[in-house]
Amino acid sequence: MAIPQHFIQELVARTDIVEIVGRYVPLKKTGANFSGLCPFHSEKSPSFSVSPSKQFFHCFGCGKNGNAIGFLMEHTGAGFIEVVHDLAQQYGMPVPEDERSPAEREHAAQQAAQRATLTDVLARAGQAYSKALKDTPRAIDYLKRRGLSGAVARDFGLGYAPEGWRTLAGVFPDYTDPLLTESGLVITSEEDEDKRYDRFRDRIMFPIRSIKGEVIGFGGRVLGDEKPKYLNSPETPVFHKGRELYGLFEARSALREHGYALVTEGYMDVVALAQLGFGNAVATLGTACTPEHVQKLFRFTDSVVFSFDGDAAGRRAARKALEAALPFATDVRSVKFLFLPPEHDPDSFIRTEGADAFGQAVKDAMPLSLFLREVAAEDCDLNTAEGRSRMAANAQPLWRLLPGGVLAQQMLADLAAQVHIGTHELEQLWGMPQRGTPSGSGHREPRQPHRAPERTASRTAMRPALEAHARNIIRLLLRHTALWDDLTSADHEMLCRIDGPYGDAFRWLDAQTLEHGPQPLALIFVAMEGAGFESLVKTIYAEDTMHARLSDDAVPSSSPQEADTSTQDLKVCVTKAWLEVTGDDIRLLAEQLAGNTTAEATTAESEIRTEYQQAMAKQMQLKRQLLELTRSSPK
Repeated sequence: MAIPQHFIQELVARTDIVEIVGRYVPLKKTGANFSGLCPFHSEKSPSFSVSPSKQFFHCFGCGKNGNAIGFLMEHTGAGFIEVVHDLAQQYGMPVPEDERSPAEREHAAQQAAQRATLTDVLARAGQAYSKALKDTPRAIDYLKRRGLSGAVARDFGLGYAPEGWRTLAGVFPDYTDPLLTESGLVITSEEDEDKRYDRFRDRIMFPIRSIKGEVIGFGGRVLGDEKPKYLNSPETPVFHKGRELYGLFEARSALREHGYALVTEGYMDVVALAQLGFGNAVATLGTACTPEHVQKLFRFTDSVVFSFDGDAAGRRAARKALEAALPFATDVRSVKFLFLPPEHDPDSFIRTEGADAFGQAVKDAMPLSLFLREVAAEDCDLNTAEGRSRMAANAQPLWRLLPGGVLAQQMLADLAAQVHIGTHELEQLWGMPQRGTPSGSGHREPRQPHRAPERTASRTAMRPALEAHARNIIRLLLRHTALWDDLTSADHEMLCRIDGPYGDAFRWLDAQTLEHGPQPLALIFVAMEGAGFESLVKTIYAEDTMHARLSDDAVPSSSPQEADTSTQDLKVCVTKAWLEVTGDDIRLLAEQLAGNTTAEATTAESEIRTEYQQAMAKQMQLKRQLLELTRSSPK
């Protein structure tokens, strides 16, 4: 269900961002604002500023910024809907839920209560396991032999489930409580409900925590060679192994420090890597990597490295991870695949070769684009037409999982070269529109605003000069988002035709403004969460605020006088962009005129010449317009 924009605006207005951020970051009042050490990157001097007047935070070091909703999403890794519901509950604001029946609302409330109860039960069991570990020398010796220290065992909450069949009967007063079965701690016989016993016995216990830090399940490992070696909690109302990642809660800070997430195959890998200085490792929970896993990781980092064994099983797991990652492989994200030698896992590799060697192996890991090509070419003889055609057939369903963008287009060209045909021919064979059609910057057709159905022309190629103007236009629009509606329809069309992430940003802003009207910058940042151009826009904003460095605020001023100046500056930048686009048109038309040398081209040449003359006249008009704007600009 979509939450109405007016409710989000009201929620943001009523939220005290200083109080919200202050729960996680010690803040000190500095003038009109508050400052502290940034929670999103390592620093020794405070560069993190919170503005109570604008209800906005900004870090001058790493560029992170936003409102209270954005802060909680970034810091806790929770989703937008979850954060809005939590904040609304704190401020006593019922979230509009007209689409849900009273029965559905009651069911949701029951689920929330059940979740809280189950996590309490699991946390209590975790405390008992932790205490049992301290009292069991055999379990402590096992961890020491694996090279784990007491500190890392404490950080990950490691424990030990004793050998007895009903040990938890001494932990919980009522061993027949249904919650023990619902939480997966106790197994009840289907034939005899009175027959109950502990699921985990004589195992090292690894608590599985949610991104909020709640214990939602356990993984248990035997101390010897018994089978099964690993045992996980079953699926419960609070634990879904296809969504959760072991170690993600513990890795949050390390993910920011290292700049990437390292996905491994087991709990012991995660804990051992943390011991050896790689606290950014996480692991799937006895299942193949899913899109939900990847999506959750990209809430915390823009770079993911999958580490697998180099054997056949490892390759199969990597193939599953590739399919899960492709839908999220935007132009600003990195996905790599690390295959270690058969005799090593990450722990043994680091202990044998050293941390620097492992870090270099991560840097040298295979990029997603190359691994896709390798997977597509598997069992294909590329020296034959049959082998190349089979590779193309293998690649098509994988490539179609990619989001539109430069990466997708480059990979399309690369695959076309591998199978010895042109990109246009491969597009036709795969049933895709050719370049210059409404297909947009990628292979997916963008959503078109109702305001301008004529925006289906081919995209304008990005050149350095045009990029500079587009960057300045975005900078000014971020200062005053309402200025978009001050531009003409022709201006909108020209900007939305720009290729790449700049054009994506303009097209998104056009659709957003059309649907919701001008919005505060904080809501703009929340709404663009996860978009391919998000990093570009926030980088431009960070550069602008860094330059401004206003004494009384963390963001640029938005006074009426400054707004008038920005309006004038915007007109100048848009006119300069028009000059670049028109110059490109003139060069293209001139090339076409030079190429029309046959008698049959006479009619076409006449039409091109007319367009050329019109473009030249337009260029002169734009130059005069720019001169007038420059003269009238305030000094």
